[in-house]
Amino acid sequence: MRKSMRGAVDPFIVMDVMEAARQAESSGRNIIHMEVGQPGTGAPKGAAEAVAQAVGKDPLGYTVALGLPELRARIAQLYGAWYNVDLDPSRVIVTPGSSGAFLLAFTALFDSGDRVGIGAPGYPSYRQILKALGLDPVVIEASADNGYQLVGADLAGQNLQGLMMASPANPTGTMLDRTQMGAIMQAASDVGAAFISDEIYHGIEYDQKAVSALELPGDAYVINSFSKYFSMTGWRVGWMVVPDDHERIIERIAQNMFICAPHVAQVAALAALDCPEELDANMQVYRANRALMLAGLAAAGFDQIAPPDGAFYVYADVSEFTQDSRAFAAEILEEAGVAVTPGLDFDPKRGGQFLRFSYARSTADIEEGLARLKRFMAARR
Repeated sequence: MRKSMRGAVDPFIVMDVMEAARQAESSGRNIIHMEVGQPGTGAPKGAAEAVAQAVGKDPLGYTVALGLPELRARIAQLYGAWYNVDLDPSRVIVTPGSSGAFLLAFTALFDSGDRVGIGAPGYPSYRQILKALGLDPVVIEASADNGYQLVGADLAGQNLQGLMMASPANPTGTMLDRTQMGAIMQAASDVGAAFISDEIYHGIEYDQKAVSALELPGDAYVINSFSKYFSMTGWRVGWMVVPDDHERIIERIAQNMFICAPHVAQVAALAALDCPEELDANMQVYRANRALMLAGLAAAGFDQIAPPDGAFYVYADVSEFTQDSRAFAAEILEEAGVAVTPGLDFDPKRGGQFLRFSYARSTADIEEGLARLKRFMAARR
């Protein structure tokens, strides 16, 4: 049977690493997971309780395409609490995870062949989803001097119809401050590019609050999710905020692509928004893990990093040890029993010289993983 060119996308390497780790575990080995950006905690207890109650009294059928009205209103309230932004709930669209939001945004904003700028290193699925939709991902290398974040000067001379940014970023955890965010939004506007802000790691910040594109002048699509801060990866529920004249466009596409986000996940998400104590406790774990990682990775020899301002990743330059991060990650998994992600996932050109370490799991796992990495590197020398 014939195959479309749309399917000729690269694999998501971290998922391949997860599978290799699973196979190792199935053979009886203990593996420490530093490869995947998945919180070690589950959904807040209040979310699970809300679902249990709903299942007993509600058929949980289709919702309207844009999501439960009460959930959209509650998300809008979040922007008032976090950013002092007065947001009309009608601009909030509930989506099947942030991945569903990317599909909706790219479909609503761009036509086949349009060029969309993405920074490298960056989340690999941006690139692959754009390709699968017949769009042209334009990979722009970000400088270490700028925390591997794109700046306005990087767009000079670019022919772009869109620009995708993330702050805090995956894989680096670095953030844009208010001035930097405003500058890159203006630079995108100057070249005629629609601006999409991936804010999925908002809430997981350390020294300062992340800036939302909604706090600044200009139009933007803003994408977020319940996966990271709210610890609900498997529930597959996210949201996006769009300009008011794009609401109906998104609604029509969402009706046809997804019908709606999973009803049960929306019930859980609504309850999760009112579980601040549990979410704050999760943040204390990330803070402790971050401190352990910065010290422990340096002690193991991984000291060339961009210190993370948010999220739960450390992106390390390992060019002193290898030019093939995929082979190096496989060696670490085999010899040390620690799963890490090759930089090739995030930067096709320079990623052979980088590894990403996630510290989203329990503090005990992070301590054990760091001890294994230190022993592995000492033996390797």
